Parts: sequence; structure tokens; C-alpha cells
Amino acid sequence: MGGIKHKLIMVCIIGIGLALVVRAYDAMYAGRVYPSVTINGTSFGGKTPKEIEQYWMAKNEPFEQATFTFVFENHMATVSGTEMGLGYDATLSATQAFLVGRSGTFVTDLLTKFSPNPTNLTPLFRFQEDVFTDTLDQLTQVINIPVQDALFEFRGGKVTAFRPSKEGREINLEETKKRFSDAVVNLPTSSTRSVVITLPVNPIKPSLTTDRVNAFGIKELIGRGYSEFAHSIPGRVHNVALASAKLHGLLIKPGETFSFNEALGDVSAATGFQPAYVIKEGRTVLGDGGGVCQVSTTLFRAALNAGLPIIERRAHAYRVSYYEQAGYKAGLDATVFAPSVDLKIKNDTPAYILIQAKTDTRNMTLTFELYGTSDGRKPEIYNHVVGGITPPPPDLYQDDPTLPVGVVKQVDFAAWGAKTSFQYKVTRGGEVLQDTSFTSNFRPWQAVYLRGIAQ
Repeated sequence: MGGIKHKLIMVCIIGIGLALVVRAYDAMYAGRVYPSVTINGTSFGGKTPKEIEQYWMAKNEPFEQATFTFVFENHMATVSGTEMGLGYDATLSATQAFLVGRSGTFVTDLLTKFSPNPTNLTPLFRFQEDVFTDTLDQLTQVINIPVQDALFEFRGGKVTAFRPSKEGREINLEETKKRFSDAVVNLPTSSTRSVVITLPVNPIKPSLTTDRVNAFGIKELIGRGYSEFAHSIPGRVHNVALASAKLHGLLIKPGETFSFNEALGDVSAATGFQPAYVIKEGRTVLGDGGGVCQVSTTLFRAALNAGLPIIERRAHAYRVSYYEQAGYKAGLDATVFAPSVDLKIKNDTPAYILIQAKTDTRNMTLTFELYGTSDGRKPEIYNHVVGGITPPPPDLYQDDPTLPVGVVKQVDFAAWGAKTSFQYKVTRGGEVLQDTSFTSNFRPWQAVYLRGIAQ
């Protein structure tokens, strides 16, 4: 009995001693992390939570000071590390480290505090992924291009539906995220805080290309013409849209000379054209088809851009303001008036040429696109000179007995005279296919007003 009692006393003494040691140990590390705690392999024993938080906040400085610029061609977007909340969660690391050995379970805490193996914590690296995602979303909207399969329908001697195949592209988001992650990892040792990340953009091939869906060899855009017609009266706008629609979808055979007048056909009220201003017998008057020259001028520009031979072209009698809109110099125009004045263009390419017209009556623009097969020719317009500028004659007022007294109506519009010329050269490799010049002699034009005299 005495031996058992002695043993119990010894156990009590040891237990009390152990409790005193643990209590003293806890008092020593009151408000501080136990020595057995490491974060990412670094010991933080004896540190207060505030000191640990400050340590990781200092680690965050490179990330907070960083800017990331995502770039593709002329598209870019920049976001800062601060905007993304990029860095370690300092408060969480400090809290987790301090709670090691303080779970409230005596045995577990005892083993943790005095374990020969440290408790290693992993710091939480976080960022606001929605900010990163929003930045990429903005870029995808301007960079990504949907792939377009070809469409080509031919009925009744005319192409009724055409859409060229077009390669698409899209940002490789997974690779972008990897490049971003790699840049973040390298930030602490980098000499710069301005990080430029080139966006990986993948091409997307169409499943059905243009050259596979037609028998005419029409593969690509070979020429484009553009003009604007702001401030046109409604009748002129109507005629521009109607005339361009009549040419839309036409095919020019290889070796064929295209006649604008023949392709357009009769221009009159009977074929849907409305009265608008035309030049006739030295005057600007209202006549059916005013605005058709906007169409011939734009097609002329497309043919020049495609490097095609211009067999026939006539300049206007005077400068027309529409043809100098969008920054074009005087002289890049072509007038037509059936049957004597025509625009003729030869297709000397190896394939058919498809005419596509796009009329935007809201923005008052007209575009012609010529599709065919490129043979490598390069057109060039140079030495475009506008000189011999002469002022318009004085305004002319004519009495008109059909108008009441006091009414004045303008029927012709002043324009400055000019003489223009430009060189047109087309080459293919070392061969010169065309080398010619185009000239225009624009007369100064008088403003004419009708003055009412009827009582």
C-alpha cells in the first residue's frame, strides 16, 4: 500500500510540475507565436501577430506596385496589382500562426507546442479574379473575330448571295493565365514593376473556304472603292442606293470589258429612279438618276485599287463636293451619261471578278468591293496634282415669271475651277502592266438663282 501511495504522490508531483512548466511556457509566449510554427519554411516563433502581418505586407509591396499591360497589336489594357488585390493574405497568416497550439484541446496543444517537427503553414496568395477576368473580357470583345465560312449562290446569271470565307481569331485564355501567373511569380526578383504580357492569339480556320464553293476562281478581295455623299437630297440618296444595288452581285468574266452603262441599264422614272441634280447642257438641273455618278466614281476608285485597266473614263465638267468628301483630292471621279459617256473597266485577271456594293444611307457612305483572284499586281497612284485653281464667276440671277415676287430659288451651285492629274502605275514583280495618267479640267462654275417676278 505504501508503494502505491508513493507512486501516486510522484505522479501528482510530476503532473503539477508539468502543468507549471506549460503554464510558464504559455506565459512566455503570451501574445506571441510558439517556436514550433513556420510559414512557407520560415520560422515565426516568438513573433506577435502584428509582426507577422507586417512581414507579409512588406512581401506584398512588389505586387501592389506592379502594373500588368496585356498587348496584342494595337490593342492593350492595363490593370494594377492594387486593383486586383494581388498579394498574400497577411492577416490570415498571422491569425493561423498564432492559433497553432491554442485549439483549446490540452493534449493536442501540448503535442503541437513541444513537437520536434515544426508546424509549417502555407500562406494564402489571393487576387480578385473578377477584375482580371473583366480585363480579359474587354480585350476579347475587340480582338476576337468569329470565323466565317464562305457562302456563294449563283442564280439567273447573277450572284444572289455571297460571303467570303474569313479566318477568325481568339485569345488563348489558358495560356494568358499561365503567362500572368509566371509574371507574378517572377515579380519579387524582377527589376521592373511594369509587366508587359503579349497575348497569345490563335487563328481559327474556316471549315469552308471561298475557293471551294464556287467555280469562278473568286477567292479574295482584290480592290475596294469608297465615297461619301453627306447632304444629298432624298432623291439623290435613293438613286445612289438603287444604282449600286443593280450592280451588286454582277460578275465580270476574265478578259471581258465591263460597261457601267450597259450593266446599269435604263435610268429613268420607269426603272425607279427619282429626280435629283444632274449636269445637263451646261447647267445643274433636276433630272432622273441624279446621283448615279456617285456610283460610277466609287466603282472607278475600286478598279484603280484593284490594278485593273481603265478603258474609258470621263471627268465631271466641274468639281463636285461629294467626290472630295472623306479627304479625297479632286480628280478621282468618273461621270457617266448614257449612251455617250461611259465608264469601262477590263478584267485582265485570271478569274472572274465579283462586284459587291454596300450602301449606308444612314451614314451616307458607299463602298464597292471587287472579289477575284490576286495575281500579285501592285497598283500605285502618285504625283496627284491639283492646280490651276480659279474662282467661280459671279452669281447669276435670272427673272422667272413662274415664281412669285420676292422668292429666290438657287438652281445651280458655285464651284472653283481646277486642273488635276495623277499617275497610275501597275506592276507585277519586275513587269509593268500599266503606266498611264488621268487628267481632269474642271471649269469654274457659276451659282445661278431664279428670281420671282410674278405679281
